[in-house]
Amino acid sequence: MLKLVIGNKNYSSWSMRPWVLLRQAGIPFEEIRVRFDSFAPDSSFKRALARLKVAGKVPVLLDGDFAVWDTLAIAEYVAETHPEHPLWPADRRQRARARSLCAEMHSGFSALRSHCPMNIEARLPEIGALVWRDQAGVRADVARLCELWGDLLNAHGGPLLFGGFSVADAFFAPVCMRLSTYALPLPEPIAAYVERVQALPSVQAWTQEALAEKDFLDFEEPYRVRRPGD
Repeated sequence: MLKLVIGNKNYSSWSMRPWVLLRQAGIPFEEIRVRFDSFAPDSSFKRALARLKVAGKVPVLLDGDFAVWDTLAIAEYVAETHPEHPLWPADRRQRARARSLCAEMHSGFSALRSHCPMNIEARLPEIGALVWRDQAGVRADVARLCELWGDLLNAHGGPLLFGGFSVADAFFAPVCMRLSTYALPLPEPIAAYVERVQALPSVQAWTQEALAEKDFLDFEEPYRVRRPGD
């Protein structure tokens, strides 16, 4: 059985992508969670990953003694080893378009990722309003998302980016969580897509497990010094 090494579900957007992909596709895997204690070289987190001889980051997919790291490489490996699951669009051009979106997500949207880190447990609309007011890069990133998603939803009629669930939806699932946490303004069709992604069984499962962690990490929390009620 495949094994997927991940970090904290509340914070680890990169871990969320392959976890949602595998879970939504119904591909069995064992989860190995490595808690974020810190990212210092001598942290328990870094020592645990060093034993796998990988890049020192999560996620990592283990297929027996073979390790695959980087979310895009994991998605391609899973798609190739499980061709019975249509994880990419069947049409060649649409498949290339889906890969283009995933690659853009992989390397882009840095302002949104920087100013709106994933925090599923939190609700930060006031912070989102300030970020939206002050950070032109975030506004540009959201405008780009709306352009990409709107074109695809119009072309395919939904409910997801390429009609049915694909790697692209898994890649953008953490973005949907960010948009929700910070209540960033979205046109109605895009907000509806965010809601549909959040309603996917795999995303629901990840969210519930993220909420159950109750593991406050101050170095992952630029906008709070504690969780409400702590």
